[in-house]
Amino acid sequence: MVNDTISDMLTRIRNANMAKNDLVLIPFTHINLEICQILLKEGFIQSFKTLTLDVSKYSKLNAQKNLNIVVKLKYLGRQKNSCITNLLRISKPGNRIYAKHKIPDMLGGLGIIIVSTSAGIMTDREAREQKIGGELLCSVW
Repeated sequence: MVNDTISDMLTRIRNANMAKNDLVLIPFTHINLEICQILLKEGFIQSFKTLTLDVSKYSKLNAQKNLNIVVKLKYLGRQKNSCITNLLRISKPGNRIYAKHKIPDMLGGLGIIIVSTSAGIMTDREAREQKIGGELLCSVW
């Protein structure tokens, strides 16, 4: 069982990126879904969809359904240059990082910081426009 689902998601995307895989399977949580929506809106991934796997066919013990998110990664050119250079977890379960409404730029505006605010999960630009702060979840560039 994974305690930090955001770190697990970022690691899965990073590993699939380095292996030049087109698809990556991520466990479903609402935070992971919102982060995928932000990555799609900012142009870092091509698409994503939720997928229900019926485990009852394979396991006689528990008839349960497994929810996952299938993310299609975005590459440029014939050499499959990734749109994502790196993903970095900022706030961790053991060390929470918060910022007020003056959130710093990521690489001069080339990257984004995903922020969890009282108004929901959003990018650093949206949080600066609305003048609200929150927990800095991760950065993508």
